[in-house]
Amino acid sequence: MTEETTNEPTTEKKPKKVKEQKKQPNPIGRYLRETRGELRKVTWPTWDETWRLTLIVLGVSAVTAIYLGLILDTLFSRAVTGILRLTLGI
Repeated sequence: MTEETTNEPTTEKKPKKVKEQKKQPNPIGRYLRETRGELRKVTWPTWDETWRLTLIVLGVSAVTAIYLGLILDTLFSRAVTGILRLTLGI
């Protein structure tokens, strides 16, 4: 089972590779076109709805800030002060 190798050139010709010039779609352009199409399908709120919801968000944010800043901060400050007085004897 020995293989003989020769240095003779082969007469078989390999088929030439033909470059296919298919135009590949630009993924960024396709993404932007699809995004634009989807945004056209959105039902956007009216200006009245936008202002009303904005005021609701600002109101809830203000109430939350007051609750966290005044009430909880005061309670935690007094609790920490009380614990320190008990443990350190201040």
